[in-house]
Amino acid sequence: MIPAIGLLAGVIAGLLLDVSVPLALQPYLPIAIVAALDAVFGGIKAVMEGIFDDKVFVVSFVANVLIAALIVFLGDQLGVGAQLSTAVIVVLGIRIFTNVASIRREVFGA
Repeated sequence: MIPAIGLLAGVIAGLLLDVSVPLALQPYLPIAIVAALDAVFGGIKAVMEGIFDDKVFVVSFVANVLIAALIVFLGDQLGVGAQLSTAVIVVLGIRIFTNVASIRREVFGA
């Protein structure tokens, strides 16, 4: 329940607040959002399976975002930022869809 509440609070805060991201950080924002969503859906899946641990969730959330941003930063430094960004999005997208499929099976039994 905590991940779902956090996701809802984040969406509401994003809609209500006028936040501007510095130009230098804009390439990392989409990657960070996808990494955070991966952790959130993983947390929802863990709650439904009865194995949720808040410490693991927080560490996973922060680590996912930092590692994804680091990979993109290194890609930028090596001149292959777009390719590594795509790779990170694909890998995290697969994880997100896997978690959503597990959640769907748990909710609907199918």
